Amino acid sequence: MSQVPPTTTNAGAPVASDAHALTVGTDGPIVLHDHYLVEKLAQFNRERVPERVVHAKGGGAFGTFRVTGDVSAYTRAALFQPGVHTDMLARFSSVAGELGSPDTWRDPRGFALKFYTSEGNYDLVGNNTPVFFLRDGIKFPDFIRSQKRLPGSHLRDNDMQWDFWTLSPESAHQVTWLMGDRGLPSSWRHMDGFGSHTYQWINAAGERFWVKYHFKTQQGIDNLTAEQAAQLAGSDADVHIRDLYEHIEAGDFPRWTLSVQVMPYEDAKTYRFNPFDLTKVWPHADYPLVEVGEMELNRNPENYFAQIEQATFAPSNFVPGIAASPDKMLLARIFSYADAHRYRVGTNHAQLPVNAPKAPVHSYSKDGAARFHFASASTPVYAPNSVGGPAADPARATDGGWEIDGELTRSAAALHAEDDDWGQAGTLYREVFDDAARERFLATITGHVGGVKSDDIRERAIRYWTNVDAGLGAALRAALAGVAPVETGTPATATLPSA
Repeated sequence: MSQVPPTTTNAGAPVASDAHALTVGTDGPIVLHDHYLVEKLAQFNRERVPERVVHAKGGGAFGTFRVTGDVSAYTRAALFQPGVHTDMLARFSSVAGELGSPDTWRDPRGFALKFYTSEGNYDLVGNNTPVFFLRDGIKFPDFIRSQKRLPGSHLRDNDMQWDFWTLSPESAHQVTWLMGDRGLPSSWRHMDGFGSHTYQWINAAGERFWVKYHFKTQQGIDNLTAEQAAQLAGSDADVHIRDLYEHIEAGDFPRWTLSVQVMPYEDAKTYRFNPFDLTKVWPHADYPLVEVGEMELNRNPENYFAQIEQATFAPSNFVPGIAASPDKMLLARIFSYADAHRYRVGTNHAQLPVNAPKAPVHSYSKDGAARFHFASASTPVYAPNSVGGPAADPARATDGGWEIDGELTRSAAALHAEDDDWGQAGTLYREVFDDAARERFLATITGHVGGVKSDDIRERAIRYWTNVDAGLGAALRAALAGVAPVETGTPATATLPSA
């Protein structure tokens, strides 16, 4: 008997033929109930997800980040503690080109990193330049459209590009980088990478610092001339993908040294220009580089689509000890990247193996297309709860904490004299409801609370209504004393004992 495994449907059932559809007779019509044919064709029609609007053309590899310095004085993030090794994924890309565009067009290069840390995934989504064309995310869709294609001819257009740039003077620094030698790197291995934005680091004592990331290539900077880039665009449009893949396959693993610039928190308030402006760099004379560690890429993806095309990188993926800054472009990207992935790959994109964290996940997200992981039936799907479900821990998490008009806060502290939760509910009960309405109201909540089986939750419900109105709470307690718990799903009606 053959040892070759049988072809199966996606449901695992063996199929009769890989080569012949089911027909009526030899030359008759194909029948619709040939479900394997339908499955193959339907799958084929859907085997591409929408390409990225930005950074569509790219490639990447897996690797390891190894800490070689000691920056524990600046951050408590686990992946940056001395001696720690962290698995990671890198994706390099062009910005404006489509999925099939040449690797060697003059364009910034994306430098996106995913660290699978012990505290969850940390994504650092930057470029091979330390600055960008804009400082405010509201202009980003307009900028990208100006770099794409005309709606009529479907051709790229220098007028459109330069019209936008010359009307956006903040672009000058990045356009200078782009039109310089580093606008045409010879390979992804031979370019630096930058976090570009300013980020916030928080140490174990709660002290805050502003940082910028610099990944310096150990292969050395090497660039193409315009003539070489044009020739390669026609002869080997995938030269950068090929270069990275072949060097890793040969065991010639590319490496980058990560260093950071560190600005004391208070310096940002009086620095000579806005340190959160993405069109600016911090002079190294003011804030010299501090070595953090080494990134090495040493494993090619086994499947490009599953592990690179479906890889999702989002600046919103922070870990404890790292947070955002007031950089307006960063704040806009924190929303837009994750939202793009929900649209492009799916609402449960984080459950795909390439995106799944290696740290435990205790999330209240629920359902949605392509849901794979799920909690046990006894795990609550809401928060807060009193039955042992996950609970948020502000001591472990990291919030922004920078100063705008005041500190960012998740507090519900009262700002005005009547900022409480109970007062207006009590007014509604006492002054708007008439006697009959109050009687019906008491009957309704008695029925609802009467269906609660937990003594603790029932007692909390009584206190809840006591806070709204003391008399209402006392009446509810008295009413419940004569009401047996009703079965779940029973309409909320109850007969009150006579007064």
